[in-house]
Amino acid sequence: MSRISDTFSKLKEEGRKALIPYVTAGFPFAAITPSLMHGMVEAGADVIELGVPFSDPMADGPTIQRAGDKAIANGVGLKQVLGYVAEFRKKDSTTPVVLMGYANPVERYDQIHGEDAFVNQAAEAGVDGVLIVDYPPEECEEFAAKLRERNMDLIFLLAPTSTDERMQQVARVASGYVYYVSLKGVTGSAAVDTSAVEAMLPRIRQHVSIPVGVGFGIRDAQTAQAVGRVADAVIIGSRIIDLLDNQPHEKIVPLAIDFLRGVRKALDA
Repeated sequence: MSRISDTFSKLKEEGRKALIPYVTAGFPFAAITPSLMHGMVEAGADVIELGVPFSDPMADGPTIQRAGDKAIANGVGLKQVLGYVAEFRKKDSTTPVVLMGYANPVERYDQIHGEDAFVNQAAEAGVDGVLIVDYPPEECEEFAAKLRERNMDLIFLLAPTSTDERMQQVARVASGYVYYVSLKGVTGSAAVDTSAVEAMLPRIRQHVSIPVGVGFGIRDAQTAQAVGRVADAVIIGSRIIDLLDNQPHEKIVPLAIDFLRGVRKALDA
């Protein structure tokens, strides 16, 4: 059983929902990521999604694009991201970490470091799951199998436009959890329509037996609480990036902790 499955099983036993914050690795400062991850766990995060900086993030809105640009300017790529996870693991052996990004950095990493270098080195660093935005499920069975061999999950996105056929394809390959994108469009583009999420989740669960997390458009504790009533996990990204952007180094971790504590309290209420 992967760390992700284990975490969701424990939460289910406790009648609680998972809080999954997202932050771009290397943002807003190159070396702050492990400290920020620890702060998020202290504030009540159950899983951490770590964005791998990429120059052309097609699913991301201006907020996460800016964060990625800053991280790249800070000299952060996939090698550094794996280093942050390994550093985090020195003090935290239980909180699952998911890398979220695009095919290009992963495939380039293998070109430079050798076949399956990404899978092997991600496992060695302590990664638990991988979400590659532009990997379609029908082309991922071999990649998913390689990850599973190393106790890592391959996570996929579903959207309001996903057909039953696409949900079935995802269900065949995905493990850990499925990430339901609650909006049409890019990250940070609008506020989530909780009634639409409520209507969609039973349809997804007809095909998908693993937990369903909901993200895109969740910007405050109240919305997180509403989404948490129907989803297994609440995923928050752009709001955290906005909060931390242009802040001095010493304020980064306290700001993230303060915000996430409020969300955790609302989810548990």
